Amino acid sequence: MIEYQRMYHQGVRVHDIDAAMAELSDRLGVTWATVQHNPAQSIWTPDAGLRQVPLTYVYSCEGPQHIELLQGPPNTPWEAGNNPGAHHVGVWSDDVAGDTQACLDAGWTLAAAGASPEDGYGAYTYVVPPSGFIVELVTSLALPRFEAWWAGGTMGNERD
Repeated sequence: MIEYQRMYHQGVRVHDIDAAMAELSDRLGVTWATVQHNPAQSIWTPDAGLRQVPLTYVYSCEGPQHIELLQGPPNTPWEAGNNPGAHHVGVWSDDVAGDTQACLDAGWTLAAAGASPEDGYGAYTYVVPPSGFIVELVTSLALPRFEAWWAGGTMGNERD
């Protein structure tokens, strides 16, 4: 079972990450970690297989529920396209592969992952029940790295 109490972020797809940060900062009273630009984010999808795509993202520093803003390319889950706004919730998982498989066994679908199913799905997956509620399972091994980033440190993909 997914431990929903371990939810730590809401993912929001945006067209312009800088504009979204500015409008949300004032109204929600949040500050932002350093914007990340990963020119080669790994993503596996059932229709396209494994590929590397550019992804720009940022998290609010304040928690325990963080806002994740995502600006991604076409034909990825992160593309805002005609549907900007809330996209998914992120939940820490101690066993991404096991939790993902349990969801699939329960009739959910796999929308995307950090690696192919044959390679254990990687550090994250997007799993979707028939109702359409998207859950991102993220390895809890990344928690210290995120905590350092939210506290003003780096993630290693900072934007120029």
